[in-house]
Amino acid sequence: MAPDDRYRGYWGRARLLTVALLLVWFGATFGIVFFARSLTFRVMGWPFSFYMAAQGCLVIYLLLTLLYARQARRLDIEYGLQEAEDE
Repeated sequence: MAPDDRYRGYWGRARLLTVALLLVWFGATFGIVFFARSLTFRVMGWPFSFYMAAQGCLVIYLLLTLLYARQARRLDIEYGLQEAEDE
């Protein structure tokens, strides 16, 4: 595989990963909180929509960050673009 093809394939897959995770981020930030407003039950004394905004979305953001780091590392290894390990 030519170097240009390798980089083009790498960046195409990296861009697809980024777009997919941004869509999940958008759904968590706006979708869950928007639709949770209509739910009237409480969780630990707080309205569910507040709990989702204050706690639930933070967990989703953390998981998105971990998933991106893991998948980006796999892409780097697959395309031979990983950085040298510090010793």
